[in-house]
Amino acid sequence: MSLIELSPLWISLKVTLGATLFASVIGMFLATAIYYYPSRGKAFIDAVFTLPLVLPPTVVGFFLLLLLGRTSTIGQFLDQIGLPFLFTWRGAVIAATVVAVPLMYKTVLTAFEQVDNTLIDAARTLGASSGRIFSQILLPLAWQGMVNGAILTFARALGEFGATLMLAGSIPGKTQTMPIAIYFAVESGNLTEAYIWVIITLLIALIAITSINVAAKSSNNATTTGRPWSRLVGYWLLNHSGHIAEAKQEAPSANLRLNGVEYALPNFSLTVSLTGGRQPLGILGESGAGKTQLLRCIAGLETPTKGVINLNNRILFDADKGINLSSQKRRIGFLQQHYALFPHLTVAENIAFGLQHLPVLQRETRINAYLQRLQLEGLSSRFPDQLSGGQQQRVALGRALAIEPEILLLDEPLSALDTYLRHQIEQILIDVLSNYAGVTLFVTHKLEEIYRVCQTILVLSQGKVIACDRKENIFHRPPSYQVAKVTECKNFSRVNILNDSIVEAVDWNCTLRVTQPMPPSLTYLGFRAHHVRFPSQPTQANTFPCWLSHVSETQHRMTLYLSINTPPSASCAHHLQAEIFREKWEELRQRPIPWNINLDPERLILLET
Repeated sequence: MSLIELSPLWISLKVTLGATLFASVIGMFLATAIYYYPSRGKAFIDAVFTLPLVLPPTVVGFFLLLLLGRTSTIGQFLDQIGLPFLFTWRGAVIAATVVAVPLMYKTVLTAFEQVDNTLIDAARTLGASSGRIFSQILLPLAWQGMVNGAILTFARALGEFGATLMLAGSIPGKTQTMPIAIYFAVESGNLTEAYIWVIITLLIALIAITSINVAAKSSNNATTTGRPWSRLVGYWLLNHSGHIAEAKQEAPSANLRLNGVEYALPNFSLTVSLTGGRQPLGILGESGAGKTQLLRCIAGLETPTKGVINLNNRILFDADKGINLSSQKRRIGFLQQHYALFPHLTVAENIAFGLQHLPVLQRETRINAYLQRLQLEGLSSRFPDQLSGGQQQRVALGRALAIEPEILLLDEPLSALDTYLRHQIEQILIDVLSNYAGVTLFVTHKLEEIYRVCQTILVLSQGKVIACDRKENIFHRPPSYQVAKVTECKNFSRVNILNDSIVEAVDWNCTLRVTQPMPPSLTYLGFRAHHVRFPSQPTQANTFPCWLSHVSETQHRMTLYLSINTPPSASCAHHLQAEIFREKWEELRQRPIPWNINLDPERLILLET
């Protein structure tokens, strides 16, 4: 083949490289725009961007011809300035670009959407702007998707035929690409030439697609000074971003007020008013009670529909006045349930993420202080996937505290740890909070955790505050049936009032003496399982014979399911349950049946609905 005969190869490479460049830039721009675009109308816009991928290329070429042809306004203007697109290699580039853009767009958008949203939320609460989130979180974690998109875009542009033929034609040595050369070679009966172009096209496409696998393997195995490529990109961006002069900030005070804050979801509505101060406020509730939604509203990650959020006399949100500070302006430390550590940054870089406004020396001093305070010395250069669960939790806590927030939000910070680590980290947390000067909200569904960490407890149920008091009062005198359930009371009975001091426990098959004042709408009695006693003689008030129905055991404690006044039957397996240590069980099981059970009048919980 002569040089002129090889012109389809050079034209194809020139067109394909040009189209790949333009399609990559345009595709990344569109993917970024749609990623940050609010949800309204997003599906339709996405469909428009994707349309050239599913339309026949000749249809795309027809629309390009209408847009850029000599009869169109744009086409006439381009002719006048000497940049015609019709029947030129520039037209071939435009045709290939339009057809290939959707591949780049969809691949990059998918890569963005696969980045864990909790990482984005963490970056926002640490003060990062959208631009910084894009450059330091999205780009390092989605770069492989971008490379893959560019390679697929190259392969798609290389094989473009229909739109190119419509807009650029088939001018040998000028616009005739390899796919067009194949078509005309077959049409003229020159199968040998067609075979050659097919083989060349296949080889180039195969090399391009194989490089995707090479890139994927490289991302897992290749390292530069110990960093995989995604980590290297994150490191470079983090350490080459501009530093803002340190802002003068007053030490945080401790004053949080939420007035009539409402947040609505399908089939769920959160309505909360609360105040918080220097002491940690525990927020207790069953799953789905609205605990996490409350924290997200305070952090600015969700927008309430009504109400006011006031932090240290600074309005974070006011629906009536149209105030809604962004997360990065709220000065909030948010420790999420699964920590949301940036996987491409080291321990030290994670802690430093919210400290870009500080000079380098001051930043390093603060990082070292939290490494020491949280027992993380020697781990500063490790990545999150090289840490244990307890170490990850401490890094996340250090990152949240390092920015010196006015409020610290802890969303079930111990739930992902095993029992040993949970108690160990809990002690560290208590020590850290004792020296923290701001407001702390501690969310959990475990009573033992909140009881040890907090002095005051707020109880949420179905999006509403149903109690807020000192922990002793919440535990010993819960004001309602719902609060008693949340605080792990296991025994409940409907009640009939017989006189001022005697009630009938309908579900326990007994009559009980009551020493406390009865509430006006007494509906239930409650009794905690660990308060049940087994006296040897029935000399105390509220002592009855009982029979054992069945037993459930753990390594240290026994749960006894008991029937009162009558032996258990098929219709009534048990009336209530008691929890005792194994040592007591070994003694109790030696007694003859029935045993005596005592429900201390002082321990009875009188409950309204």
